[in-house]
Amino acid sequence: MTFAEHQKGRVRPAIALAISVAASACPGALLAANAGDQLYERTLMTAADARCRLFSPTISAALDASRAQARGATLRSGATELQVTALEKRARAKAAGAACDSKDLTLAASRVKKAFEGYSQMLTMTYPGDVSSWKAERSVSATIPVWRLSQPSSFGANRVMFGLAGRTKAVIAVATFENGQRPYVARVILRDTNRTLGPYIDPRSGKNLAGKVAPRNASLVFTAESRDEAPLTLLPTGAKTGLAFRFPPAVAQAMSQLDPREAVVIEFAFAGRGEEDTRKAYIEVGDFAAGMAFLR
Repeated sequence: MTFAEHQKGRVRPAIALAISVAASACPGALLAANAGDQLYERTLMTAADARCRLFSPTISAALDASRAQARGATLRSGATELQVTALEKRARAKAAGAACDSKDLTLAASRVKKAFEGYSQMLTMTYPGDVSSWKAERSVSATIPVWRLSQPSSFGANRVMFGLAGRTKAVIAVATFENGQRPYVARVILRDTNRTLGPYIDPRSGKNLAGKVAPRNASLVFTAESRDEAPLTLLPTGAKTGLAFRFPPAVAQAMSQLDPREAVVIEFAFAGRGEEDTRKAYIEVGDFAAGMAFLR
């Protein structure tokens, strides 16, 4: 059964009966068969929380992280961006029509609190993707830069770690290159959601992330704002030296809007004779948005 057929045949229960998060609060429990249900329920409760202030900040953040992961699972199950947006709109409308002191909403909120109390206290989380995973770390050092949300990638003999680092959750790519070569600039290239209707995914690409990126003329290009020697705590495993490229914060926001099945490109440019020499690393979008919500 497709996502559209599943949703068409459903009968929405009352708010309290719609919340089944107690049995599946852990992100690992999300299944494609019920991803649409989970997205509807968690979007509904997130919207109700924003209006009625039902939860503590830690519970709210945990719920939002789970909502973001359910969104990704729904897209992976075959839903289109338009279908997911319509589902979220219905959930928010349902939440808007519920009185903050209603018995149903109070019962639903108590179930959410019970389900997410443990999850909200977790300090680390791994979000597996089709090809790669994001590792999220809530703990942070006041003096040593550490990865808060990161994904490794190899391209040829070169390696890169990409994600959010430090107390400010700066967008950073830390790369090490064969024979100590040093690119003069780095760019993050990702699909422009304002100019496209959905992801560009070659059905023949399989696990090849290069087949899951938008063409350059349909993409946003962010150039690194700085290049520095990388701190040891941010280097890829086993590397002794590397370069850290810092990107504008807008990169994180743009990535969070992408389909989890697509990829972004990190392009490193080296000075050459005539045209510049570029090398590309690919990062799977996956549950990047859920990881960002987890850090909150």
